[in-house]
Amino acid sequence: MLKRFLEIHDMTRAEAHAVVARAIEMKRIKFRSDLLEGRTLALIFEKASTRTRVSFEMAVRHLGGSTIYMTQNDSQLGRAEPVEDTIRVLSRYVDGVVMRTFEHSKLTRMWAKTSIPIVNALSDDFHPCQVMGDVMTMTEQGADLEKTKVAWIGDGNNMAHSWINSATYFPFELVLACPEGYLPDKGILDAALAKRAKIKLVKDPMEAIAGAHFVNTDVWASMGQEGEAGERIKVFKDYQVNAKAMALAAPNAKFMHCLPAHQGEEVTTEVFESEASIVWDQAENRLHIQKAILEWVYTPQYDTVPYTLAEI
Repeated sequence: MLKRFLEIHDMTRAEAHAVVARAIEMKRIKFRSDLLEGRTLALIFEKASTRTRVSFEMAVRHLGGSTIYMTQNDSQLGRAEPVEDTIRVLSRYVDGVVMRTFEHSKLTRMWAKTSIPIVNALSDDFHPCQVMGDVMTMTEQGADLEKTKVAWIGDGNNMAHSWINSATYFPFELVLACPEGYLPDKGILDAALAKRAKIKLVKDPMEAIAGAHFVNTDVWASMGQEGEAGERIKVFKDYQVNAKAMALAAPNAKFMHCLPAHQGEEVTTEVFESEASIVWDQAENRLHIQKAILEWVYTPQYDTVPYTLAEI
């Protein structure tokens, strides 16, 4: 069966739990395999990257495969070749595509024409690999997800959307604090609430942080939004995660960030460099969760793999 991972809901709930548990096990045993031996994946990156690129390249190597790295500057995508044409050609050359792009519609348009798996390494709508890795990190920290509160502070962006989606599969409470005009997509939020996810949207960041076990944020201006940076600094100035804000969180609360961070804007250096910060664990876990995601993609009967979060 041909699989895609464009957003977390491309997995079943059981599969998502199994993938997180599998990633933790892969990390523990320094997992290597020949699953992708003889296979090559194209990494198409229309946005610059450090963690995503390196972690995916290493994940593929750890599974025995190889990669071809492509950007707009060295492919016909930079000359406006339709993505539908690109994927139909690549489907005859390579065994899968990992894409980091702007419009999420590029991924869905490619999927409509592909005969190979596609994985979303980031789009303007979703960042599913990052959030799956973050759920892994929280689990490693010993969190009982049924009793865990996660605070999202700042923009209702692709990260917020993937946190919302993950809350439909994992039993943590999610409270998002976003300013007016920068709220998460209503359709994504309403769909999650319809599935009885424990999600609350507020305007006051201190309300979101109060009692939270994990406090999460992102840059105020992401790639492609550089021209809005000045205005966004004004809008988000009260949404900074600082020592005063962290003091409202639960005892031993952890600070999370998908990186790169703009210290002094969305988070102070005091918090970012504190013992509460687990950002480097998050970054490391991108490698392991992506190995587990790729294993799921390339294992047709993955539902038979005996891994559950309850066993971790």
